This record gives sequence, C-alpha cells and structure tokens, in this order.
Amino acid sequence: MDATAAPLLDVRACRQSYHKDSAADLLVLDDVNLTLHGGEIVGLLGRSGSGKSTLLRIVAGLLKPSAGSVLWHGAPIAGPASGIAMVFQSFALFPWLTVRENVELGLEAQGVARAEREQRAEAAIDLIGLGGYDGAYPKELSGGMRQRVGLARALVVHPDLLLMDEPFSALDVLTAETLRTDLIDLWSEGKLPIRSILMVTHNIEEAVLMCDRILVFSANPGRVASELLVPFAHPRNRLDPAFRQMVDDIYALMTRRSAAPAPPAATAPATDATFATPLHAVSTNLLAGLLETLAAPPYDGRADLPALAASLQLEADELLPLGETLQLLGLGVLEEGDIRLTDTGREFAQAGTDRRKAIFAAALRQHVPLVAAIRRTLDQRENHRASAVRFRDELEDHMSPDYAEDTLRTAISWGRYAELFSYDEEAQQFSLEDVDATA
Repeated sequence: MDATAAPLLDVRACRQSYHKDSAADLLVLDDVNLTLHGGEIVGLLGRSGSGKSTLLRIVAGLLKPSAGSVLWHGAPIAGPASGIAMVFQSFALFPWLTVRENVELGLEAQGVARAEREQRAEAAIDLIGLGGYDGAYPKELSGGMRQRVGLARALVVHPDLLLMDEPFSALDVLTAETLRTDLIDLWSEGKLPIRSILMVTHNIEEAVLMCDRILVFSANPGRVASELLVPFAHPRNRLDPAFRQMVDDIYALMTRRSAAPAPPAATAPATDATFATPLHAVSTNLLAGLLETLAAPPYDGRADLPALAASLQLEADELLPLGETLQLLGLGVLEEGDIRLTDTGREFAQAGTDRRKAIFAAALRQHVPLVAAIRRTLDQRENHRASAVRFRDELEDHMSPDYAEDTLRTAISWGRYAELFSYDEEAQQFSLEDVDATA
C-alpha cells in the first residue's frame, strides 16, 4: 500500500437514516469515515445490524447516503461506479445461465465484444479454480463452487475495488476455509486483477486472517469504534500466539464495558434496558445450554470467549448475542473478552425445571421492561387479555418494523417459557389463561 498516493475511496462523515411515519427517523450509520488505498484489504467487522452492509452498498453506489460524501478516485459517487465490483453472500447467480454465461454478464453489460468476453471469462474461471465447469448450471455446483462463480463474475471486469459482503458465511466451515486460502494466495501472488478489497464480516478470525486493516463497528447507530492494523504477513498462522492474542484483543474490544469496576459475582450487572431495547432472538434452550456449559468444568463459571467460541463451534456473531442476553438478564457478565456467571446464573444452571422457570421469570420482570409491561397490562385488566398489536406499534415508534417484530417474538418466547403469560398465535393476543396469575 502506498499511503502517499491518492486514495481510491474516501468516505467522510457518512450518515444513513430512514424516514419512519409518525416517528423519529431510524439512524443506521452516523459519522462514518473510511479511506481506502490501493494494495490493501480492509475489513468492516461488527455485529449484525451495525450498518456494515449498508455502508458497502453506499460505496457500491447502490444507496445514496443521507449525509456526508463518498469519493471514488476523487469524484463523488452517483450510482453504480465503474471500477467497483461486488460479491454477495447469497451467490446471486442466474439459475438458467451456465457458469460461463453468468461470468460474462458484467462484460456483456459493458458492451464488450463476444470474442473478448469469452476470452476474459475463461481466464477468470480458470483463475478461480473452476476450469472444466464452463457449461455447468448453478444447480449442478456445490455452494463453494457457486461462490467461486460469483467471484469470477466480479473479477472478470477487472475492477479496481472488490467489495465482498460476508462472502463465506453461507458456506460450511471447510469450504469457507479453502476459498479464503485460495483468495489470499491469489492476492499475495498478485494474480487478482484488482487493486483493493473491502469486505464485510462478523467473523473475527476471518478478519485477522485476511485483512491489513480492520474497522470495528459499534451498533445503534453504526459507527467506527476502533481501527486496527494487522501486522502479520501472508500467509498467516492461526496458531501463532500473536495471532491468537489479536483475536482475543478484538473479542475484548467488542465486549468492553465502561471503566467502572465490574460487579461482584454475586450480583447482576446494572442494566439500562428500556421498553424498546431490541432483544436478541435467542432461544431459552440455547441460553440454558450455555449456562450449563459455563457452570461445568473446565470453565467453572468463567470462560475466555475465543476459546468458548472454538469449543462450541460458534462465530462471534452467534456467541455474543447469547452472552449479552445472559448479561441483560443478570445471569452472566461480559468483560474484556471473558464471560462469567453471576450467582443467579449458577443457581439456574444447577436448578430443576420449575426453579429455572421461576428464576427466569424474576429476571424478565426485573430486567426486560417489555415483558414486564405485557404482564403488568394483563394483571390490570379484568379479562386479563391484551392484543400484541399495541405493543408492536409502540416498539415501531423506536425501531424498524422488522426489529420490532423480532423483539416482540423474542419477548413472547421468553415470557411463555417463564409462564408469565400465554399467547394465542391466531388471535395475536396475550392472556393469563393457564398461567398462575400470582406468579
């Protein structure tokens, strides 16, 4: 990378919000700054919902930011930009076209002559390891091979910048690892017809394995919380102590709380949850399983998140919501890359079914205002019934309809498990039917 050369991409004070009727605008990105030079791979790392994919679509020219500037080779982006290609998570292939025809699409759109299209498509297909599959259809290919077609389609136009939106997340672990390795080998050997890569990921190890710089995003709204330089040369060794330490440090960064002293193990962390705090869609079975795992050897109540993620074969984006939910409920504490159980969490792990439900019910009433409000409304009404619509509408005053629906569904699931209320799916109605009204 030549930091003295003019940047390929310059994003300044980027802001993205969506207007909502009868409510404040939903702010997705706020004051995001990013400079990208030739010769580097930059990763956007963060949790789902932190605006990473939104930023990628802004850079691709598929979405206009609400505020700020996005310059490509010094000129403002206004629509899809020449020299920028994108690889999607979902492959996005046309099933009625062959591998060669899918790869040629971008060239055809550019008006490239047929003979040159065929030559460049063949070169891209061979480069990405699909030689011999030119005439195959997507349904005949594995997931990894379909993603290779997506890469070849992006590379065949010889873009300066390749955008990748979680390109390996839909693949199994071994296939994803092979494709990552092949891509980095081609990049390191200078065989890719591109100058830079900007990729979105929620996989911490993937970011450290591939990227030269990592921008760690916080959420609600999405902001760049930290920028990290990755000092390792390619190829990188996952087992190298320095590599493992950087992964640990990023886990710590993503779970860092305020500088206030951590609460003692016997107490739950302070919570600032409100009625409209989004709830992670995690099941009580997963929460119970995690509590049992943490309470048992070798963890005995405390675990290093990277080690726990590896043991459970979970990515950060899967493990952190579980840990944050335990923290929200006062059953666990996240701190500096570790998770530890509170005494209440230990009690839950060791309790029988009825006692677990009672502990969970108390935690919901104390720490989840939405669930507490639903139960309070049912207690106050003579018929002990309430429509879900009123709670969904109130949530939508503070978040998108999709997040409101997910949050309400999670509250329903948790409240049912704790036997705080019943729910009629067809009528979309809460009630105290078949529930102990004194609970």
